[in-house]
Amino acid sequence: MVCLGNICRSPLAEGILQHKAKAAGLNWEVNSAGTGNYHIGEAPHILSQKVALMHGIDISQHKARQFVANDMLIYDLIYVMDNDNYKAVAQISKKHFDAHKTDLIMNVLFPNTNTEVPDPWFGTEPDFLKVYQMLDAATDAIIEKYSNK
Repeated sequence: MVCLGNICRSPLAEGILQHKAKAAGLNWEVNSAGTGNYHIGEAPHILSQKVALMHGIDISQHKARQFVANDMLIYDLIYVMDNDNYKAVAQISKKHFDAHKTDLIMNVLFPNTNTEVPDPWFGTEPDFLKVYQMLDAATDAIIEKYSNK
């Protein structure tokens, strides 16, 4: 799960998917990162933590990190939150970039639409709730799509 700073959208996506995978008895490793280096080592945004806790998910222990080229080799799937993140992941990954395993997360629900998850950084709690709802639906689709593999 990749966004810009790894403190709003991607830690939420990581927490939601990890929570659902565990509940489904799936032994998945779910991780997240940011394409920027703005918040390395920081906890998720307080409103990301709040909306996650409202849904029984604690993401407070997450520490922001930056996406690195080796992530492309380690992980089976790379989901990004928006088109800028997609371009940045490709740029960071360089020769390791794999378009077959990298996609916008909302394409799981709405194939080939490249619908973006808006960055709630400057928003209010309702903006973070909207992001949560989008990621909740997308992670349901990921569980459904890959849980039998």
